[in-house]
Amino acid sequence: MRRLQWVLALTLVGGGVAVAAETDRTFAERAATGGVAEVKLSMLAMDKATTVEVKQFARKMVEDHSKANGELKQIADKKNLTLPMTIDERHQKIYDKLARLDGAAFDREYMRAMTDDHDDTVKLFRNELRDGQDPELKSFAVKTLPIIEKHDDMAHMDKDNLSNMKLEK
Repeated sequence: MRRLQWVLALTLVGGGVAVAAETDRTFAERAATGGVAEVKLSMLAMDKATTVEVKQFARKMVEDHSKANGELKQIADKKNLTLPMTIDERHQKIYDKLARLDGAAFDREYMRAMTDDHDDTVKLFRNELRDGQDPELKSFAVKTLPIIEKHDDMAHMDKDNLSNMKLEK
């Protein structure tokens, strides 16, 4: 009986570790997917945006997300995690839609996509801080979350400013 209790205890502890590892793995994969998408969408915006604010925002996204993507990849490599390095289907649809737009319509839709993505990313990073178990991934989340929150604030402000401006259709 004592042995059965010990096996059950180990199973529960092991199951907890597996769940935590899965939480961390999911975080890393989703953060990488989002980071790759931010860079690709923002590179498009650097070419197509018509307002200085949107171009500056896009440039900042490319710089910051490229840096974060590199840091996350280094952590993942140490842990033998394979991260997605290409844009996912959902973001590809957004990219395709943006690629067909020009002028003010592009600027507005790009900023809408950025607010949506950054709202989701802030939640993702906060969840990692709350639920994650891996010290390096949590440290990455602690370091990166303030930058993502700043991006989110900037995206909302730029989106609101575009909504208030009279831009050509």
